[in-house]
Amino acid sequence: MNARSIKGGPEFCHSYTTLLPNSFYRYQKPTSVRKPNLLILNTDLASSLNIDTMWLSSEEGLLCLSGNQPPPNTKPFATAYSGHQFGMWNPELGDGRAIILGEIFSPSGQRFDFQLKGAGDTPYSGMGDGRAPLGAILREYIVSEAMAALSIPTTRSLAVVSTGERVARQKLLPSGILTRLSKCLIRIGTFEYCSRLESPSKLKALADYTIQRLYPHLIKSHNPYIELLQETIEQQARLIAKWQAIGFVHGVMNTDNILLSGETVDYGPCAFLDDYQPNAVFSSIDKHGRYAYNNQPLIAQWNLSCLASSLLPLLDQKKLSALVIAEEYVNAFDEIYNKYYALEMAKKIGFTIANDDSSKLIEDLLKTMQEQKLDYTRTFRTLSYSLNTDTPKLCENHEPTPLTKWIQHWREKLWQNNITMTTALNTMQAVNPIYIPRNHLLDEALAAMTLGNLQPCHELIDCLSSPFEHHRQHSKYALPPNNKNKVVKTFCGT
Repeated sequence: MNARSIKGGPEFCHSYTTLLPNSFYRYQKPTSVRKPNLLILNTDLASSLNIDTMWLSSEEGLLCLSGNQPPPNTKPFATAYSGHQFGMWNPELGDGRAIILGEIFSPSGQRFDFQLKGAGDTPYSGMGDGRAPLGAILREYIVSEAMAALSIPTTRSLAVVSTGERVARQKLLPSGILTRLSKCLIRIGTFEYCSRLESPSKLKALADYTIQRLYPHLIKSHNPYIELLQETIEQQARLIAKWQAIGFVHGVMNTDNILLSGETVDYGPCAFLDDYQPNAVFSSIDKHGRYAYNNQPLIAQWNLSCLASSLLPLLDQKKLSALVIAEEYVNAFDEIYNKYYALEMAKKIGFTIANDDSSKLIEDLLKTMQEQKLDYTRTFRTLSYSLNTDTPKLCENHEPTPLTKWIQHWREKLWQNNITMTTALNTMQAVNPIYIPRNHLLDEALAAMTLGNLQPCHELIDCLSSPFEHHRQHSKYALPPNNKNKVVKTFCGT
């Protein structure tokens, strides 16, 4: 099924509310806003989905993107889920400020949830107002689209609308609405909600829907539910390996923020490493470092154990057998993750496959980077230049001396592995970006936005859309922060 248009807008379908019991969602129209204004439109994404950009930019399109008047072919709803937040069980979650208008199809037949984040309160809002600060919305737009450009699975951002209204956080802030697209917004927390609060038949319905929606090749498996668990473990292992390789810190890896689609979701207090510190924690709400950079693989495995526990009734009719199956597959995460991580890191130093040589080189390199407080992103990118020079300058204010011996050893290992300098250079420059959404750049752009200047946001978005290509006009975006503008804490927009 391909995307079609109704008066220029996308056609929506509603498999979630059609195929799942109504306890999984509540119909909820967005709350109208006073003075909507379209600030950012992702025309490239819209075109790839065959959505008319002229329609999106029109008054009718703005009515849809602001939630003031969703198209008549929508049935807006919020989804129910539970979850473990910082390890503590919370049964009363759900979409407290996000409303799905429906699902759309790309020209290739890929289905996407079409969601408005910050669209007003829902039955799951609790004491919340259902709104989102404009700064947090812009932050998610910039970072999610940067992650897509870095080839990291992620939800996508189609548009940012300002509401003309303010929300009360620590102070009054302008509010905004993000149009977010996802292959499927079913979370580990959705399965936790179902297994703890609903009947076994509803758990089966949810699992069947998830398989049909995301992994239809599993339908004819001997036990598709075991295969669903295995597939999710594989997707998460691949995703976290990519996070680690790029130096991304999610900041709030609660089970309600983990999608079975394997996409990164919910860019709250996220951040990127500057100097390499494996125990880095940026989130202001992560008081004990649970979601530190080096803890992310372990937390991913813990979250997957929660999914496995939720699926127990479907894995085997005998509880003991189901537990054995769950334990076996969850324990396999380490090996799967290590395989993906080793390959991602091997490519960062020019190896096309991972082996003992690449792993030892990475181990030694990271150790030196930590000791010398070298910038993570810039070091890897600059190393590729050293293939053509003997004394590369690896980072501002850092001499190459600490890595001179390592570079010599690295070159020897490339030669011993029959990897030419050209192959290594091309491999490295395809995976080591020049530009990332550095924390200080995001803060500067969002600070300018509060003063009514969106130009820095647009410049940052433009630069990050092609992170591996040098842009002379964007050279400042490649630089790490100095001591004055370095960001050590990031904040959630809730």
